Amino acid sequence: MIRWRTGTVERLGRSWHGAQELTVALVARTPDDPATVRALAYPDLVGRPEVGDEVLLNTNALALGLGTGGYAMVVALPGRLPEDTPVPGHIVKARYSPLQTIRVAADEEASPHRTVLAAAQDLGGMPVVVADLHSALPAILAGIHADAPTARVAYLLTDGGALAAGFSRTLDALRDRLVGTVSTGQAWGGDLEAVNVHTGLLAARHVLRADITILSQGPGNLGTGTTWGFSGVAAGEAVNAAAVLGGRPVGALRISDADPRPRHRGVSHHSLTAFGRVALAPADLVVPAELPAALAADVARALEPLAGRHRIVTVAVAGLDEALRAAPVKLSTMGRDLDGDHAYFLACAAAGRHAATLATS
Repeated sequence: MIRWRTGTVERLGRSWHGAQELTVALVARTPDDPATVRALAYPDLVGRPEVGDEVLLNTNALALGLGTGGYAMVVALPGRLPEDTPVPGHIVKARYSPLQTIRVAADEEASPHRTVLAAAQDLGGMPVVVADLHSALPAILAGIHADAPTARVAYLLTDGGALAAGFSRTLDALRDRLVGTVSTGQAWGGDLEAVNVHTGLLAARHVLRADITILSQGPGNLGTGTTWGFSGVAAGEAVNAAAVLGGRPVGALRISDADPRPRHRGVSHHSLTAFGRVALAPADLVVPAELPAALAADVARALEPLAGRHRIVTVAVAGLDEALRAAPVKLSTMGRDLDGDHAYFLACAAAGRHAATLATS
């Protein structure tokens, strides 16, 4: 069910590529409804809101108190609907939902990239760094550019978390450091659109001309605390896709000695499931050198069963802390910053450094 609310735009807040924050004066339907709510609009779907506009809201995420999704989402501006915009494409994303949107796939007939992608069959050995959390993106990128500052890096957004590329302020802040974003599956709003991870990877390589691609779900991952109930298990499927297409999969492990949940300490059980049970193709699983002794021992024990299929690679970390601190966005995972979960971000940066080595070798 959807918690529907209406209100009036009281003021405009921050905006970034693909999104606009609002403060909305709410029309209360229950005694618990607040007087105002923070809302988010995607202008390419609903139009660009103005102060005084009536808005129709979905307040589900707000009611749940979700950390990454704690917005009321603007569904429509009923009194000022946007003009129809002709779209040459025919692929539909967020299919059969009230906000399904028509996009041009990079490889469909109406796309200027059709000829290139119709002929593309492989990635030519391109490293593909696979992570299960969106928070890994800036750290991986920092690790790549620490050693290869001119490397052309693409980002591939899967549909395990936020579907809208515009939801990610991190992605917006990294736009000038990426050659582009490809949104795949039901995700939308990237520089290029793709039907699935396979065509997304081909688009990153052959259209964006990426030397390296970073792949993860968007913000707001879904998990139930069980072995299989996590949207990030798709990281293992991404390893298979990269390998089938002749890429070089690199696993950015979720390593932590700060997470209060035992299942995420050492190597997270999500990494062990995705890379140990879902990924059938071999990948390079990267461990940063110089981890604290106890954490290093836990990581080694956890990865031992995976060594039969994957290559466990230890990567030097000199200079990576400085690269992470120079990132243009604040690093944050599960509410912890760089110093609050240093091993996690260091592991991601080490995976980026390893990918840079592969790309230049």
